[in-house]
Amino acid sequence: MKTGILLVNLGTPDAPRPPEVRRYLKQFLSDPRVIDINPVLRWLLLNLIILPIRSRKSAKIYQTVWTEAGSPLLVFGQQLQSALQERMGEVPVVLAMRYGNPSIESAMTQLRQAECDRVVMVPLFPQYASSSSGSAIQAVYEEAGRHWNTPHLDVVPPFFDRTEFLQAFAEIGAPYLQERPDHVLFSFHGIPERHVRKSDDTGKWCLSQPDCCATLRPENRNCYSAQCYHTAQRLAALLGLPEGSWSVSFQSRLGRDPWLKPYTDHVIEELGQAGKKRLAVFCPAFVADCLETLEEIGEEALETFQEAGGEHLQLIPSLNAHPAWVSGLEQLVREHLPEPV
Repeated sequence: MKTGILLVNLGTPDAPRPPEVRRYLKQFLSDPRVIDINPVLRWLLLNLIILPIRSRKSAKIYQTVWTEAGSPLLVFGQQLQSALQERMGEVPVVLAMRYGNPSIESAMTQLRQAECDRVVMVPLFPQYASSSSGSAIQAVYEEAGRHWNTPHLDVVPPFFDRTEFLQAFAEIGAPYLQERPDHVLFSFHGIPERHVRKSDDTGKWCLSQPDCCATLRPENRNCYSAQCYHTAQRLAALLGLPEGSWSVSFQSRLGRDPWLKPYTDHVIEELGQAGKKRLAVFCPAFVADCLETLEEIGEEALETFQEAGGEHLQLIPSLNAHPAWVSGLEQLVREHLPEPV
């Protein structure tokens, strides 16, 4: 039985123009795992408020990070796919996006044409969230189920605590910390608080207990926030950061509902006001630089920090196609390949 590798990331518009951005946002925000409200209310919110306003605004923002080769997220994803393919030899490696192109359908077709009856899926989200990993896994299973000959699927679990992932981030970040920043911030993508509560099978733990996310335990094993804090704790230890010199925050909130706190923009402003002049920011929820890292942290957060009295904000590059990450990802994938006969 031939095995293929399917890498899946979130997605990106085909071009930094309002029509393409609108199409991408419509697919993304129509997902009930992303906006988990009544379908009629979701349709009204999306089509009457979000798309008419956000499409043009988001297109302008995408233009600030777009490269000659295209969207950074897609470019880095293609580089990762190519580098991993070199290491995997005859095992096909393909890239898909949950929303946009290359689609999951096209990637699965490519693997089927390569005669792969077994697929190892790698959701490129270090920490599990229903709106990212969960949605991607569901979409792959649905696509697989459309065919008479359903491929055998194996999903690589969240790798937020895997040494291969953590050491790659530490290797990338360590040289920047030699400049001795006043503070190190680990900024993760935020999700609504209700998503965290829904991940709690007991209904009694998440966001209901003091410091409920501080330590991983059976009650919060599926909690995105707890996994983020665990990633930050492990990274801080690998980097040798003293207690009190680093903190955790959450970015990219949308709408008026409460999201995971503390909010990154608030924390960065407070750090500037507290006299911190040099700030280093890791974004360990992303394995590739994208709009949320390059623009939201590299540009918008920098402006916020300087307006609050700070001087220099260093965005630590993401894993992208760094050799340490390619090697680590190969190790994660090979654990799911059948043993040679």
